[in-house]
Amino acid sequence: MARRTRIEMMEETKAKLIGAARKAFAEKGFAAASMDDLTAEVGLTRGALYHNFGDKLGLLAAVVHQIDVEMAGRAQMSGSSADSAWNGLLAEGRAYIEMALEPDVQRIVLLDGPAFLGDPSRWPSQNLCLQSTLEKVRGFIADGIMRPVDAEAAARLMSGAALNAALWVAASDDPQTVLPKAIDAFTCMCEGFLARRNLA
Repeated sequence: MARRTRIEMMEETKAKLIGAARKAFAEKGFAAASMDDLTAEVGLTRGALYHNFGDKLGLLAAVVHQIDVEMAGRAQMSGSSADSAWNGLLAEGRAYIEMALEPDVQRIVLLDGPAFLGDPSRWPSQNLCLQSTLEKVRGFIADGIMRPVDAEAAARLMSGAALNAALWVAASDDPQTVLPKAIDAFTCMCEGFLARRNLA
């Protein structure tokens, strides 16, 4: 068996810490999760955590990034089966909002994430979502599907609406009731960008 390289060992250590933290943060919340407990669970020390992530907050950022990237991928999968590119974009946004009902997404990404890491619109994972939306919006404007508005402004509003709708659902006392309201409003807002000839 070939010896593992130092980089491979470091990546394995990071993956173990992120996996343990993801479980602990989902079950107990970021504030209540013990660094000693989560490192011991995977046979590592606090030193490994500090070396790889700086501190507990750095570990939270890595976990949030992992989940948020997964959410974006799942949303894109939802959109890929739509009957048009436009409906696909709407399906992506709706899928992202719906994930706010999932306990680990709700607690780690939508509640603890903003509380401890600040404005989600500044997270690297959210910037990736924005760039993907911007590329699609530019195409819709060029094809006359969307009104000739500023593409970046439209993309920021659409991405921001999906994110804030998910945050609202997650923070609500009654997420199941809030969800359809949020999705309906998100859809109406996005449809406001459609060129008149594309309106039903």
